[in-house]
Amino acid sequence: MEGILPLWKPKGLTSHDCVFRLRKILHMKRVGHTGTLDPDVTGVLPICLGRATKVAEYITDAGKEYVGEVTIGYSTTTEDRSGEKVEEKKVAEIITRDRIEAILRELTGEITQTPPMYSAVKVNGKRLYEYARQGIVIDRPSRQVNIYSLELIEEWQVLQGDTVSFRFKVSCSKGTYIRTLAVMIGEKLGYPAHMSDLCRTRSAAFTKQECVTFEELEEYVENGKLKNFIYPLEDALLHLPKYEINDTLAMKVRNGTVLETPAHLLNEQEPIVIQTTTGEALAIYVQHPAKQGLIKPSKILKILE
Repeated sequence: MEGILPLWKPKGLTSHDCVFRLRKILHMKRVGHTGTLDPDVTGVLPICLGRATKVAEYITDAGKEYVGEVTIGYSTTTEDRSGEKVEEKKVAEIITRDRIEAILRELTGEITQTPPMYSAVKVNGKRLYEYARQGIVIDRPSRQVNIYSLELIEEWQVLQGDTVSFRFKVSCSKGTYIRTLAVMIGEKLGYPAHMSDLCRTRSAAFTKQECVTFEELEEYVENGKLKNFIYPLEDALLHLPKYEINDTLAMKVRNGTVLETPAHLLNEQEPIVIQTTTGEALAIYVQHPAKQGLIKPSKILKILE
């Protein structure tokens, strides 16, 4: 069994919990997830099975889409609702839709984020959450991320109360912390804030429409219909540039041969999918670091049999 199984992750489980449970349901060891989702977050979690585990990183690196909720009025240690309250400031004014939309426009495009202390980013060989659990706060390296779109998804004109909340939809690059985005929105309003709800609605090419729940999965395994819900590994690579080759060149690719860069990909910085005329992905190539005009294999997906 191999391919991509888009799972709808429920609340209360980590991504690793999901993998452990799937290994038991599917009776196979070669199972991998495509990016950590916190236990409180629901949504699209593509799972790689068998040989498709080789392409997990390309799903992880692709764009994501989320629907979330920001609560203005207090912040937490974890930047989401699972953390302890840190700072509180009652909202002493009416917040208009126009004001929020202006802030969302400011935060669209390339922005700088500092990863939260409760995150898996490594500093000096140690995960940030390990420092946080010991009560240690350290300097974290900031990173550039891209917010492709950021918009409100509810109809309202004003918000008021000691705390206020609103829902949004965001499409973003890899490495974006939506928790931190919620905090940044609060900062621009002049109030502490946190992310009070989050659902991932798309990961790479996979959306809720393709996903199965654990309950559905167990039923499909029992009645032998699971294969109908497993997608080919090529679907994990749809966002990457392609180089279609003939059968003669395919033999060389399977042996890891360095190739000349095709003219239409000379300036391409993304990994390149080498595929057959029938669309079968054979390998992932990248620009050669030392030899201009050549590409070299990064990962062979289909070996000679």
